[in-house]
Amino acid sequence: MSPYQLAKPLLFLLDAEFAHDITLKSLKLAEKTGALSLCPQAQSCRPRQVMGLTFPNVVGLAAGLDKNGAVIDGMAKLGFGFIEVGTVTPRPQLGNPKPRLFRVTEAQGIINRFGFNNLGVDNLVENVKSAKFKSGISNQILGINIGKNFDTKKKKAVDDYLLCMQKVYAYASYITVNISSPNTKNLRDLQAAEALSSLLSNLKLEQKKLADKHGKYVPMTLKIAPDLTETQVIEIADLLMQHQIDGVIATNTTLARDAVKGMKNGEEPGGLSGAPVRNQSTIVIQQLSKQLQGALPIIGVGGILSGADAVEKIAAGADLVQIYSGLIYQGPKLVHDICKALG
Repeated sequence: MSPYQLAKPLLFLLDAEFAHDITLKSLKLAEKTGALSLCPQAQSCRPRQVMGLTFPNVVGLAAGLDKNGAVIDGMAKLGFGFIEVGTVTPRPQLGNPKPRLFRVTEAQGIINRFGFNNLGVDNLVENVKSAKFKSGISNQILGINIGKNFDTKKKKAVDDYLLCMQKVYAYASYITVNISSPNTKNLRDLQAAEALSSLLSNLKLEQKKLADKHGKYVPMTLKIAPDLTETQVIEIADLLMQHQIDGVIATNTTLARDAVKGMKNGEEPGGLSGAPVRNQSTIVIQQLSKQLQGALPIIGVGGILSGADAVEKIAAGADLVQIYSGLIYQGPKLVHDICKALG
């Protein structure tokens, strides 16, 4: 039994956010002391060429677990093919009041209403600069996920994304634009066609300027919600192609509660992740894949708790996968299991 599986029953007795914080602090300590050598390493599997980058394996850490890039080196020791940190905003913000993280254990789900709590983009950049795991080093892929501050008006949202892009560009392997968290008021409105087209146009122009300035091209992905109609998914796919966006991450958390109805914590407000979002996430991936026809890659995330779940995402059209809730329920062994299943 792995160290995580031994600790999990005790962690699950604690408040979810307190357990999350303890785990990150323990991971940082374990990395410094070399204790992470006890964790199972992901078996060697075929690298993937995606967005012009070489991913050492198909399994990534989804954004949200390490919001400030504080434990990048520790996460890197768990066998991930790539790591995504954030979501980060221009200015530090506390996020929503506690409690704001809940386990729906019966369904292997998690509900969060964090609200982009983070220490700000400048803090994240300093953490990234001090980490041993860096973009630009062979086999080290670091994504940085950017968002807007909660008090930034919708019409000014693009300014927040541009500022974050400018500050993280030099340190990222790729940049993810998060417009799909349900925990920042009106954020998902940016997924509407007119607003999204304007945002993508501005970001694409800035990406080209930054590529010239830094002498390197950093791909940009868009992270979307599972709570979209097929028509909305098609509109988004068309805009991604129109604006030559490099990739799409599907999906974020869901507001739907059908899968957890009547369960403890199931009615808590916020975004639901884990097993309950698996099917809807896969449907969105299928819809994207059908419309995109390979024009840009899809990173599949949502409800992956086994190797078989990852295989399902790839079969639906994903090129890579990411995990978050699955890591909490299954531990680092999940990375190994997915690599074994996908080769």
